[in-house]
Amino acid sequence: MTEQNNGKPVLLTMKGLRIEGRSDETWSEIVHGIDLTLHKGEVLGLIGESGAGKSTVGLAAMGFTRDGCRISGGEIVFDGIDLMKASEATKRNLRGKRIAYVAQSAAASFNPAHKLMDQYCEAPVQHGVMGRAEAESDAVDLYRRMQLPDPDNIGFRYPHQVSGGQLQRAMTAMAMACRPDLIIFDEPTTALDVTTQIEVLAAIRNIVEQFDTAAIYITHDLAVVAQMADRIKVLLKGDEVEEADTRSMLSAPKEDYTKSLWAVRSHARAEQPPVAADKTPVVSVQNITAGYGSVDVLMNVNFDIHERRTVAVVGESGSGKSTTARVITGLLPPRQGQILFDGETLPPDYRKRTRDQLRQAQMIYQMADTALNPKLRIRELIGRPAQMYLGLQGKALTDRIRNLLDLIELEPDDYIDRLPAELSGGQKQRIGIARALAAEPKFIICDEVTSALDQLVAEGILKLLDKLQSEFDLAYMFITHDLATVKAIADEVVVMKEGRVIEQGPKSEMFRPPHDPYTELLLSSVPEMDPDWLTDLLREREGG
Repeated sequence: MTEQNNGKPVLLTMKGLRIEGRSDETWSEIVHGIDLTLHKGEVLGLIGESGAGKSTVGLAAMGFTRDGCRISGGEIVFDGIDLMKASEATKRNLRGKRIAYVAQSAAASFNPAHKLMDQYCEAPVQHGVMGRAEAESDAVDLYRRMQLPDPDNIGFRYPHQVSGGQLQRAMTAMAMACRPDLIIFDEPTTALDVTTQIEVLAAIRNIVEQFDTAAIYITHDLAVVAQMADRIKVLLKGDEVEEADTRSMLSAPKEDYTKSLWAVRSHARAEQPPVAADKTPVVSVQNITAGYGSVDVLMNVNFDIHERRTVAVVGESGSGKSTTARVITGLLPPRQGQILFDGETLPPDYRKRTRDQLRQAQMIYQMADTALNPKLRIRELIGRPAQMYLGLQGKALTDRIRNLLDLIELEPDDYIDRLPAELSGGQKQRIGIARALAAEPKFIICDEVTSALDQLVAEGILKLLDKLQSEFDLAYMFITHDLATVKAIADEVVVMKEGRVIEQGPKSEMFRPPHDPYTELLLSSVPEMDPDWLTDLLREREGG
């Protein structure tokens, strides 16, 4: 520990790290000799597309690998402790106490049967850092530092009783419970809307600075890592591409691959001619009021979606975007209003709709991992809608499946008999698109379909959706909190807040001031590739 960085000692080193993954009892190398140095109080950003090895390297900093992986070579030293030689008992004592981990999905990481406070207190009590009463008092202090509402009482709620952004901040507080020397943040804001993301990023940065905690921040969002990291390391397929301090990396990346990451989101949908005034919309949402139990969550919602048009519905979590989709699909009958399809009123309950009405509206989901049955092969996943809605069997069905795989740019011979576990995240999302197309619909709801994907893969999905729309005259409702995606794919934008439509119109008008104050808040919350952006924004919102 002789090497210093601004007077701070080295906390973690990896030298020649090699990790293997197993497939069908065969081991193959997936991380190829990575070197890494992290000083106390420093934040290192790990970036790269899906499959780059970011999370695998991050977990290795804890001396840990996921099932089906193993560390096959190299050196990992944490504060003088050789994790390659340390006993499991030694590593267990480090994890949670001196090295903590914050996962991408807080909702999946918390135990739904236990209150937040119980889960916060578990690590410090078990590791002997503090007693229960002191841990509870400490939790309230950290909840306050993380700017959680009602910090004295929020810990006594269950995970489902707080929002996604609040849960993400509660998980960061929980990671800080033992005041670790190192935290691994694994895509902690990927699924959050832009306004919530700002709160979480600011809270994470503040807590790391206050306690001089080192961090490895794993992400595919370059604008986010620019706000968080002192240095950035770029990975590609288990190899290091380049590393530099954040400002140097942003202003002058050296390698072609890094430059390609900087250039993503170049896709922009061509401007479409105006819709004729007498043209009947494919979908018309008219005066919809709907809710759960006695609580209204949608109030008098109106908008139209025409053939070959994409309407992006944007807003922060809880604005009513997904609830509107549930009403359109008949999963949530409205209290008032109606849904028209090609000018005809749809039954409000999907169980009363005809098979053809059900066929015409399909959905692509945010999390392809959970949307695809892991036990079914690709031919079954894509084939079932074609069987059910079109009555295809035998060779005709196989030909249709192969045609759909061609459409989504996956080689049929290579993919038709694979299981979802044998696909990357982007490939799974393409299968979700093919499954929706299998029914030959006129209208598709795309629910946050790129939010969990790295930027290169996401751009490929957007280009594919654009191509398919032109080829099959599809109408899209695109639910998203990513305004960069809106700029890339939308024709029209509907802004929702607290169950109401705040503003709507052509994309060209919606991104040009003046804006409704809420729309302005959304637009100003999109991170920029400037390391000073978050600091400047927070200062501006605090009044200078």
